[in-house]
Amino acid sequence: MAKGKDVRVTVILQCTSCVRNGINENKASMGIYRYITQKNRHNTPNRLELKKFCPYCHKHTLHGEIKK
Repeated sequence: MAKGKDVRVTVILQCTSCVRNGINENKASMGIYRYITQKNRHNTPNRLELKKFCPYCHKHTLHGEIKK
């Protein structure tokens, strides 16, 4: 039997340093990089933050969960 809300939800992680620095400030940075992943709603009710590689920053940066 299907439940109304699934326990695992899809979330989008966005690079926080690209957002803070702005897209147009640095010509090498041409956009904002995003990852798509899943999280368990019961185990992590707060927003998810992970260190991931950003190809625009050319380093591992903190990626935070955004709304869809």
